[in-house]
Amino acid sequence: MNYLDRNEYNFDPSPEVIQAYHNFDPKTLGFYTRIYDTGKKSIFSQYLSELYGLDEQQVLLGYGGEYLLKQTVHYFLTRPDGNNRILIPKFSWWYYQSVAAEVDGETHLYRLYEEGDTFKYDFEDLQRALAEVKPRILLLASPNNPTGNCLTPDELDSLLAKVPDDVVVYVDEAYASYINEDITYVSKLVNKYPNVIIARTLSKFYGLPGLRMGFAFVSKGMEKFAKFSNVYLGYNRISEDIAIAALKSEAYYRHVARQMDESRKMYEATLSPLEGFKVYRSAANFILVKYPIALKAQLEAAFKDQHYKVKFMNDPGVDSHMRITLGRPEQNIQVAQTICRIASSQNV
Repeated sequence: MNYLDRNEYNFDPSPEVIQAYHNFDPKTLGFYTRIYDTGKKSIFSQYLSELYGLDEQQVLLGYGGEYLLKQTVHYFLTRPDGNNRILIPKFSWWYYQSVAAEVDGETHLYRLYEEGDTFKYDFEDLQRALAEVKPRILLLASPNNPTGNCLTPDELDSLLAKVPDDVVVYVDEAYASYINEDITYVSKLVNKYPNVIIARTLSKFYGLPGLRMGFAFVSKGMEKFAKFSNVYLGYNRISEDIAIAALKSEAYYRHVARQMDESRKMYEATLSPLEGFKVYRSAANFILVKYPIALKAQLEAAFKDQHYKVKFMNDPGVDSHMRITLGRPEQNIQVAQTICRIASSQNV
């Protein structure tokens, strides 16, 4: 089965990652990863602090981005003042609402609107929602799943300037490496504002979802949350070695990203002319495609016959859309050809 419904990785890991795996010294498993002499969490957190230009105490590590999101939501929505409200984008990852519900969080949605071949954040609606809801957490996703739209560093800065200091802003940047090669804005924002958490992962751009390694950067003054989130004795030594190797393989993963971009252009050129179809711009490792809803059953059956799976969206407003993970070129061509075959049958 070709799984193009999960935003997972269909390419090979970098040679550096493979080498790090094969060269791992099992003897190091006899020691915790915490660096006692300096009080640093691990070799990976130290590496990230140097790479991003931030104090190591501002670096959080977790069992994938999911862990960091859960830690944030569970911690801040259970504070003694009782404010358990969270603002999330209307079209976004279903898990945001699910993880809030785990602690009886009260979820409120703010609007994304469609403009041309993209979706955009509605800053005016977001400002209204902040004033009316007075949430504890504001969640931003850039790029956003499933719409694929993103915020530029300048837009993010402008938005953060309008958010009250008592609102924790969690910026989910799981897919950000596809669009932002320059990471210097991360340190600028978390040091400029007192209420920001910027979270990333090795699951998407670096293609290591099975490694379960996520990381985040927090504003100074959030020491209590950092202490809550951190693991005192460190993390997984094998995962940390592989994670560092992945971050040192930027050129390899940029090459893979360029292949994905070529496939993205192929989808646009192939599907956009089809009646009732629309391909949206995406800054992530997936595309969102609008299709005639009357073709849904035929498309599902055709993909099943081809041993492919794509994500058919069910949320109101995007329930006539499918999200397709950008796989290897031959996988993308197969998906596009299957869609074209079913689309042409409606005109026969």
